[in-house]
Amino acid sequence: MAGEKKIETTGLMGWIDARFPLSSTYKAHVSEYYAPKNFNFWYIFGSLALLVLVIQIVTGIFLVMHYKPDAERAFQSVEYIMREVPGGWLIRYMHSTGASMFFVVVYLHMLRGLFYGSYRKPRELVWIFGVAIFLCLMAEAFFGYLLPWGQMSYWGAQVIVNLFSAIPFIGPDLAIWIRGDYVVSDATLNRFFAFHVIAIPLVLIGLVVAHLVALHEVGSNNPDGVEIKKYKDSRGVPLDGVPFHPYYTVHDVFGVSMFLIVFAAIVFFAPEMGGYFLEYNNFIPADPLKTPPHIAPVWYFTPFYSMLRAITDEFTWVLAGLAVLGALALAWRLRGMARLIAPIVLVVIAVLLRAIDAKFWGVAAMGGAVVILFFLPWLDHSPVRSIRYRPGWHKVLYAIFIVNFLVLGFLGTQAPNPTYNLMSQIGTIIYLGFFLVMPFWSKLGTFKPVPDRVTYHAH
Repeated sequence: MAGEKKIETTGLMGWIDARFPLSSTYKAHVSEYYAPKNFNFWYIFGSLALLVLVIQIVTGIFLVMHYKPDAERAFQSVEYIMREVPGGWLIRYMHSTGASMFFVVVYLHMLRGLFYGSYRKPRELVWIFGVAIFLCLMAEAFFGYLLPWGQMSYWGAQVIVNLFSAIPFIGPDLAIWIRGDYVVSDATLNRFFAFHVIAIPLVLIGLVVAHLVALHEVGSNNPDGVEIKKYKDSRGVPLDGVPFHPYYTVHDVFGVSMFLIVFAAIVFFAPEMGGYFLEYNNFIPADPLKTPPHIAPVWYFTPFYSMLRAITDEFTWVLAGLAVLGALALAWRLRGMARLIAPIVLVVIAVLLRAIDAKFWGVAAMGGAVVILFFLPWLDHSPVRSIRYRPGWHKVLYAIFIVNFLVLGFLGTQAPNPTYNLMSQIGTIIYLGFFLVMPFWSKLGTFKPVPDRVTYHAH
């Protein structure tokens, strides 16, 4: 910028800055990155996610030093790590606990974005990168879940990979290509190991960098959902902003301290967490000839697993009926050619729901439950960002959505029965309906006036 005074550094730092933008990068992204001064508790989960990513990478490196990606030796190598490698049990439990804690902090991080409208303009790309990170995490966890080669690892992989065979035309061949064999075998283990250790982490790190760069380009959102760049002082510093360092680095250090206390308590006292973090069946070597009585994924996949199981042949009649009702609603709301085309599309979907096997629609519902998150910036038509200034009944909808997601998670851990199946079907409709009907309900109601500047009370 014209007239901007460039600070010269000397010594080693000056030598580095002449060849690499270290100081300028530090200033742009830390010491002179101005964040809203009204951040609250919800804004620690992004930093915690970065911390857990580092924990997973470091512990993963040490585990790979002793792990054998071989169907005959994988389970024994994990036992060797646990019993013979000095500190191996600690590294393994840190990695397994870290996997679950990663999803805890990421779910809370995404929930905060949902509450405060952090996906709204101009932060659409920040949100899209974030959802892509979530997808990568799911893939990373799925590929890594097979590596201990326990009973639940083996049969969980067998069930999930078999789901791909439900895709019309290409499904059976795709499932064989993913496994590398007709059943989960040594070839599958080697493929999953390569993806878990090399391919997915590289993509994940790239997406995290893109997420942070996009965030710092447009600036952080805040609980009020107002732009702090609107009001600046004579130096161009936002009046409602404070430097990320030292204000929020201290804020995050406190959050990290609290998190590490919880993390250490789990690692040292309850690493299995009652079978939710480490299933008891996974302490039994994989046996292709003996199927566990109840196969279920790890807890962080169970909400989506519930949606998969909810789609039965009978339930497709309900979905087809809802599609027809949706067609009628669109015909009433839209104008012009869209009024004719949109209902036709939905009626075609209703017909396909009955024509194609329910197993495929279960897979589609499970995948669509995640993919629909990419479109959230364009589904929300609310005139305000933050939940603080939305009508009270909007908050009730958010509460129902959260409770429903938790109930779906619980149902996914349980053996199926008619009552649980019905609850899963209702929960699936609530989850998908929350997003699909959002363009209509998000703009209804009386909204509170949004302040020009952030509301902040010193504490």
